[in-house]
Amino acid sequence: MSTDSTPPASDFPDESSGDDGRAEREINRLILESLAPMEVPPAHRASLRGRLMARVGESQRRHAGLVTVRAGDGAWRNIKAGVRAKTLREGPAGASVLIELAPGAALPVHRHRHLEEGIVLQGGLQLGDLELGPGDYHVSPAGSRHGRISSRQGGIAYLRGTSLGHAAAVLAELVGGLVPGDGPALHTVLAGDGAWETIADGAEQKLLWRDGNFVSRFIRLARGTRLPPHAHDGEEECIMLAGEAFFGDILVRAGEFHLAPHGSVHLETFSETGGMAFLRSGNYLPAPAA
Repeated sequence: MSTDSTPPASDFPDESSGDDGRAEREINRLILESLAPMEVPPAHRASLRGRLMARVGESQRRHAGLVTVRAGDGAWRNIKAGVRAKTLREGPAGASVLIELAPGAALPVHRHRHLEEGIVLQGGLQLGDLELGPGDYHVSPAGSRHGRISSRQGGIAYLRGTSLGHAAAVLAELVGGLVPGDGPALHTVLAGDGAWETIADGAEQKLLWRDGNFVSRFIRLARGTRLPPHAHDGEEECIMLAGEAFFGDILVRAGEFHLAPHGSVHLETFSETGGMAFLRSGNYLPAPAA
């Protein structure tokens, strides 16, 4: 198991890599090396700084309430031998975390207090006879029972709705796992399962799970895709799986987490490179006038 505070890169394909990506980076390097510094007249510096700070203040106002957890943010903590986790957010229906299992590590039988969703980001997990790899989605309704979860090769997953980090809640889940009965049925969507549907020019979704007014889905954005501003009726939780996307002025890259609380607004969503994300969201509303 790695000791670095930053999780390894996802196994999802990154559209910015490959020959095209390397050529673009080389062109950018040559351009930057040829640029000469430009002197700003002293009389203009104060005005330029004032306009820049005003723009920064306006951006902060328009992105109020939005939370982004960068790949290097937060701390990993040991859960048990060979297992560590990093909390992304705490919520009334459980926490969202990244969890890493070293090769040969395992989690014991337990019963879920909350609806728990998981996506394998790297490596693999074994849930009994079920093999999960990168891009596979698994959901466990509240009251459902999970058998032993192990990883032969090591793996990293994103979990939403977990009790990890709360000792009393984890103990209750472990005790509940000893009670006979499997509870509600578990549900798995493998990476190759399901159908992608077009929702806008350059944007596709794959529906995964519906929980009342909340829908879980994968969103795939082609390079150059732009989606209009919108407000959130219910919070929206996002983890970027590959590529990157701007939510207004906020750039979210692969492996980073983004939360938009109820009532918050996303300005235009734009992907320069293309990207793929997991989203759990309520209804979208028209964005109020700026």
